[in-house]
Amino acid sequence: MSTAPSAPRVIAVVGPTAAGKSDLGVFLAQRLGGEVVNADSMQLYRGMDIGTAKLTPEERGGVPHHLLDIWDVTVTASVAEYQRMARRRIDALLAEGRWPVLVGGSGLYVRGAVDNLEFPGTDPAVRARLEEELELRGSGALHARLAAADPDAARAILPGNGRRIVRALEVIEITGKPFTANLPGHDSFYDTVQIGVDVARPELDERIARRVDRMWEAGLVEEVSALQAQGLREGRTASRALGYQQVLAALAGACTMDEARAETVRATKRFARRQDSWFRRDPRVHWLSGAVADRAELPGLALSLVERPVTA
Repeated sequence: MSTAPSAPRVIAVVGPTAAGKSDLGVFLAQRLGGEVVNADSMQLYRGMDIGTAKLTPEERGGVPHHLLDIWDVTVTASVAEYQRMARRRIDALLAEGRWPVLVGGSGLYVRGAVDNLEFPGTDPAVRARLEEELELRGSGALHARLAAADPDAARAILPGNGRRIVRALEVIEITGKPFTANLPGHDSFYDTVQIGVDVARPELDERIARRVDRMWEAGLVEEVSALQAQGLREGRTASRALGYQQVLAALAGACTMDEARAETVRATKRFARRQDSWFRRDPRVHWLSGAVADRAELPGLALSLVERPVTA
């Protein structure tokens, strides 16, 4: 059996959706005596289980998982608030001599947890004006403005994600700089080993399609219906989650459920490409090749990265 270094460090398991991050995170936590800290923005929401592929208690293999089921679906997500919660948990685990294993594909949340990242404040008047414009003109018009002001930010934010578009435009107006200029270089807050789970695109597309099928079979429509009664449709962040947004549209009669299912697959594939692009820009990520992503070597390769000195 391998022996881990005596001093625990932070491990971040990153990559696109459906790549196998969650299972790898559990394995590493089991072998190292660690605990998992969630870095998937949508798994922070209570009741959003099937559509976010949240591991069941049995699938967690006895490993404590933190920052799951924190917010009601009506709460608007805040990366700054997540940063505070994640660092409290990471600091506590390190103080106990345990390995924090950060797992998730929400790139900004990962960076907020492990990097020297400060988030600009907010201006209620600017925010209100932009939100009113979003309501009147739609997210497409605001996304076009963002593309002109900050092409990198526009590429990273989906044209339909009105909340994030508004936030990016607000930061640009407040700081007078591009939104992406407020993201500093890759400057680590913790001694961190970042492991990227890489799956070849054709295989990843197949995995995504199979995952969406399993979600429907597991009762995603019923989950969304129950959450709708708890205010999901009014939740500005949770209602935009992949799968949930599409099912809500079908429940409202905007499309058929079959169309919602097909669109969930398409939208998730697009999202996975954006995730991959985000993490590829970080030179600190050590990618485990898709050639071994389904084989027994993957856990061992990940463990070997942790066992030798790795510059954060």
